[in-house]
Amino acid sequence: MAEFDDGKEEGALRTIGEVARATGIKAHVLRYWEQQFPMLKPLTRSGGRRYYRPEDVALVERIDALVNRQGYTLKGAKAALKGAPDPQAAAQAADPRTASVDGDLVARLKSIRADLAAALAA
Repeated sequence: MAEFDDGKEEGALRTIGEVARATGIKAHVLRYWEQQFPMLKPLTRSGGRRYYRPEDVALVERIDALVNRQGYTLKGAKAALKGAPDPQAAAQAADPRTASVDGDLVARLKSIRADLAAALAA
C-alpha cells in the first residue's frame, strides 16, 4: 500500500498530487487511467479537483502492478480487473515474458541473440 506521510488519517481522501507522490505515478498518467479504467472513479469537487478514496488508491496500485510490473497492456489489465476471460490476459498469466510477443518473433530474436553471442565470442 502507498505510504502517505502527510499527517492525514489512513482513510482520508487524497488529492491526485498526493497519490502521485506516494505511488510514484505521474498525475497525467492517473488522469489517463481514469479514462481507460471505468472502475477508477475518484470523487470530484467543484472545479474538477479529484479526491482519491483508499479503495481508489488500492485500485491505482493494482493497475500499476499489472501494467508496469507484470507487463499487461491496458486492455489486458482491464480484463484482469474485471475478472473476464481475455485471451491476452490468460496468456500473460501463463507466461508474461512472451505473452504479448508473437511466437515467430521470439524465435527470430533468439536466433539474433545467438548470432550476436557467436560474433562476440569470435
